[in-house]
Amino acid sequence: MKVLVIGSGGREHALAWKLAQSPKVQKVYVAPGNGGTALDQRLHNVAITDPQALADFAEAEKIGVTVVGPEAPLAAGVVDLFRNRGLRIFGPTRAAAQLESSKAFAKDFMRRHKIPTAAYETFTDAQAAHAYVDRIGAPIVVKADGLAAGKGVVVAMTLAEAHEAVDWMLLDNKLGVQHNDGGARVVIEEFLQGEEASFIVLCDGKNVLALATSQDHKRLLDADQGPNTGGMGAYSPAPVVTPNVHGRAMQEIILPTIAGMARDGIPYTGFLYAGLMIDASGQPKTLEFNCRMGDPETQPIMMRLKSDLLDVMLAATDGTLDKVELQWDRRVALGVVMAAHGYPLDPRKGDVITGLPAEQPDAVVFHAGTASEGGQTRSSGGRVLCVTALGDSVRTAQQRAYQVLQGIHFDGMQFRGDIGFRALKR
Repeated sequence: MKVLVIGSGGREHALAWKLAQSPKVQKVYVAPGNGGTALDQRLHNVAITDPQALADFAEAEKIGVTVVGPEAPLAAGVVDLFRNRGLRIFGPTRAAAQLESSKAFAKDFMRRHKIPTAAYETFTDAQAAHAYVDRIGAPIVVKADGLAAGKGVVVAMTLAEAHEAVDWMLLDNKLGVQHNDGGARVVIEEFLQGEEASFIVLCDGKNVLALATSQDHKRLLDADQGPNTGGMGAYSPAPVVTPNVHGRAMQEIILPTIAGMARDGIPYTGFLYAGLMIDASGQPKTLEFNCRMGDPETQPIMMRLKSDLLDVMLAATDGTLDKVELQWDRRVALGVVMAAHGYPLDPRKGDVITGLPAEQPDAVVFHAGTASEGGQTRSSGGRVLCVTALGDSVRTAQQRAYQVLQGIHFDGMQFRGDIGFRALKR
């Protein structure tokens, strides 16, 4: 069977890498792919991003199943388009993808269906937003309503930071947010205390299958300092998601969300990512929904998945996820992101990357913002690589990832030196 993966990041490299391992897969196309998928003999880059052209390609090449990686094509309705042409695709429809593409839609949905989340208000008027910030006080969270490549959230620890974030999002749009209908909006919500975890499941419209738990590191610098990013590293499993927390997340958040979407006439299919805040008593609340796998969580999760991902995708698009049981490597997987100079606000592109190692059984370098040019691999985005390794413990996976990372170089590279620190503290 031929498979198509839509996207160009580290998440898509990891999904394509895993799909290529299936004995049933004849060819994996990645559209448009990156410098890493270009280097992998098992993968074939296709320079297409337009949804209509992607559907034409899938039809012409007789693609058996298409897997959508990033949020932008989902918000643009690529799933609706493919389905209307009778093409098998895994992902949510444009209407269902509003859970990610509109923070306001998601928060209103959670309030309506009594899904635990932070108290909030939504604003289009900067003056009203500033007045609300002054009334509630800091710390407080300001979120852009729209797609912002994981950078549209400011956790403001001071009033000055909160006011600056409101102006950024409502007046300046320095984050490059893709606004929804009605223009710029912000959701301002209470600051939740606790530990974050990524809870990702697959949905086929009625059945839900949980993936291995993971934890992302959003801040740019060690010890969770610096600005929020799309993610500077991740590991799986996440010890904070105890069996009790897992059960509560499924019963109080995931299953009511799937049931609520169906009740609202928007059945949910695809990956669903709930960003959770887990308090000291083990109560999870929903920080946000994403309508796709997380990046960089996908890289460690795919390293641990022993099941054939093609079989899982076929069951997910057939509506038979209830018949699937996933097998996992018992080891810990940990990924460290290497980011470009100037990331997250102004990443530099074009730096030559040297020292990229061959794939090893316990370590893979997944590419994100890279491009192949004249026999060289160069940086082409904010997050450039994710060095991912397996180990018998968090400590050994961490040591292995940083050992591999030491041999890689590009000018201005940034990476955290403490990925996995929360698990080690436990």
